Amino acid sequence: MPTEQIKDFKTGNEMVAEAAKVIDFHFMGYYPITPSTEIAHLIDSMRSKNELSTVLLAADGEHGAAGACFGASTGGARVLNATSANGFLYSLEQLPVQAGMRLPMVLNLVTRSVSGPLDIRCDHSDLMFALQTGWIILTASTPQAVYDMNILAVKLGEHPDVRLPVMVVSDGFFTSHQRTSVELFKNKQDVQKFLGPRKDAVTSLNPRQPITIGPYMNDPDLINNKYQLHIAHEAAKKVYSEITIEYEKLTGRSYPALDCYQIDDAQTALFLLNSSGETAKDAIDKERKNGKKVGCIRPNLLRPFPFEEIRKASHSLSSLVIGERADTPGSQGGPLSHEVQSVLLADHHCSIKSLIRVYGLGGKDFREEDAQEMLNEGIKAISGDPNVPLFDFIGVDLGKPKTLPPQILSPLTKEEMSTGLTKIEMINSHNEKRLIKAQSAPPSELAGKPKRIAPGHGACPGCGIFSGLDQFFKGIEGDVVVLYHTGCAMVVTTDYPFSAHRVTYLHNLFQNGAPTLSGLVEVFHEKKRRGEIPDHEDITFVMVTGDGGMDIGMGPTIGTALRNHKMIILEYDNQGYMNTGGQMSYTTPLGKQTATTHVGLHSFGKAFHHKDTASIMAATGIPYVFTAIEGFGTDLVEKAAKAKWFAENEGLAFGKILISCPLNWGVEERHGFEILNRAVDSCFFPVYEIQKGLTTLNYNPEEKNRKVPVAKWLELMASGRHLLKPEFEQTLSLFQKEVDRRWERIKAQAQHPLL
Repeated sequence: MPTEQIKDFKTGNEMVAEAAKVIDFHFMGYYPITPSTEIAHLIDSMRSKNELSTVLLAADGEHGAAGACFGASTGGARVLNATSANGFLYSLEQLPVQAGMRLPMVLNLVTRSVSGPLDIRCDHSDLMFALQTGWIILTASTPQAVYDMNILAVKLGEHPDVRLPVMVVSDGFFTSHQRTSVELFKNKQDVQKFLGPRKDAVTSLNPRQPITIGPYMNDPDLINNKYQLHIAHEAAKKVYSEITIEYEKLTGRSYPALDCYQIDDAQTALFLLNSSGETAKDAIDKERKNGKKVGCIRPNLLRPFPFEEIRKASHSLSSLVIGERADTPGSQGGPLSHEVQSVLLADHHCSIKSLIRVYGLGGKDFREEDAQEMLNEGIKAISGDPNVPLFDFIGVDLGKPKTLPPQILSPLTKEEMSTGLTKIEMINSHNEKRLIKAQSAPPSELAGKPKRIAPGHGACPGCGIFSGLDQFFKGIEGDVVVLYHTGCAMVVTTDYPFSAHRVTYLHNLFQNGAPTLSGLVEVFHEKKRRGEIPDHEDITFVMVTGDGGMDIGMGPTIGTALRNHKMIILEYDNQGYMNTGGQMSYTTPLGKQTATTHVGLHSFGKAFHHKDTASIMAATGIPYVFTAIEGFGTDLVEKAAKAKWFAENEGLAFGKILISCPLNWGVEERHGFEILNRAVDSCFFPVYEIQKGLTTLNYNPEEKNRKVPVAKWLELMASGRHLLKPEFEQTLSLFQKEVDRRWERIKAQAQHPLL
């Protein structure tokens, strides 16, 4: 009899967390990316309630998360990760390493379209990159399958004949956020008994038996290693069959390598992955009532590829329509369709007509009528209809020049942006360094300067990003080209086919913004040198980053700083990854509650201090660094003018502005300005600038008798005021001491020319 289970109503992402709770992984390395981020939210919440003991490591990017998981797995740990789309591609380099070293772990790939352009909805373009990694791949078509396959993945990957990492793939926003009736193990011990203890042939944590992991391979060692990997995948087919039979006895749920629906007497069938296969079943039932012999083939096991099972299932068909939720431009199909066709080709007795149809890219719904259309094309192909193409897309509109997006916003003229409202003056410092001083017109005059970002964006009420950026751009005379890191400012201003930007705008992936813009900067100056752009042409290049972009993008940004390109990097600090749902970033203060730093029995919010990005960038030796807040007189406007001068004449300028984020702080938007001022008066966010290594404090709350303890700042925010409770007294004390230490250091730097 199946073991005792309980019924519930949950989503696919919730089922990953439920599986993690009964498996109780040792370690989870992760980085937030939609739509898989919610998995880390849920597991962190469970940890705060002492429902599991998994250690969670929020990495600096998906590449780092994959590396952390690799390291943990060398120590014989049960390891979990979850990612999607471009984040998965960023980690891709690490994945063959994990497989080649034969280190089991579980990765949940919640599928999403791969940029560019950017789209956060479901297709399988990320999954197609996974096929060459050497991982076992299980495809989960329902939230129930997500739960079961995470458990199966542990047992399959750890089997002594296999010892491979396993990927559990589910459809983003369809399976991941679909809420259905499910069954869960009532007793965690039943899962632990099914899995058994982790047994490792080797571990990096036994000093008495030192081992080498990841050696340089000599000829012909690598081909031998890959042959062993092949043998392991062959063994995985047999092991998968065995453990799914065992699991069916335990739960009553079956996951054969190939799920075949109404296939026994079918003349034509669809070949689909994941949730589309479930949708197709309803279309098949309707067509069956109309007398059409149709069916569907859907794999649960994608790697190792169920070659023989597909051959047997398709042998008697007259046509097969292979659905691809991904495309490989120029190949008349994708990896999945080509692999299925190779099965048909290898079956010498097979005369099946095979069609390939690309569907559902970028989250476009796959409906019953789409499945019916594909089935009907399969039937037409049997009759020899010459109008049925072998390869095609479903549900597309190519568009024509007439349908190009209209230009809603008129471009800004050079005259509009060259107002002379800010002026630069050269001064000499006491150590004879040539510095600059900026003076701006009063706010009443600045308000008349046209906005480079127009109203109509989709930011949250009270968001300080755009009021802060507007103030900054008021200080930039002349033309600008802007590049935005992925984040709130990028997402809410460029919802196709419209844009809120009245200037040229670029976007590249999270970590690569600074190098991308630096390449454009160098081309601009080279074209001027060659005479291809007039010498008098003046463009200021600005990269806008935030939402943790200085975490995943820190390395490339430092590289850009060391090369000292003539551009500006502006960081808006909203103290979290707000564009992906409010996770912890490295700008999140100590103790703050976020979606991945819960407050509970064994946690008090974020466990370490915030990153001082301004000091890090100053340490690279760039000519100008500043901090500012929105609404602080004309301070930000004048610093923008200075940043432009340095970017035009000497090299890279970096600015960090603290902006209001009511959603992150858990407050009404009307309190934003007061919270910003408390951040400055508590010295949590000092306002200063560094010109050529010389620090100037622009505001000293001590001199104005306005300094307050950091608790007075925290009391204004729902996400931070828990630190005022007696049980968090020690954490609050640590926070205050660190704020005081950083403040005293900034004062010392301002008082001494060598600091």
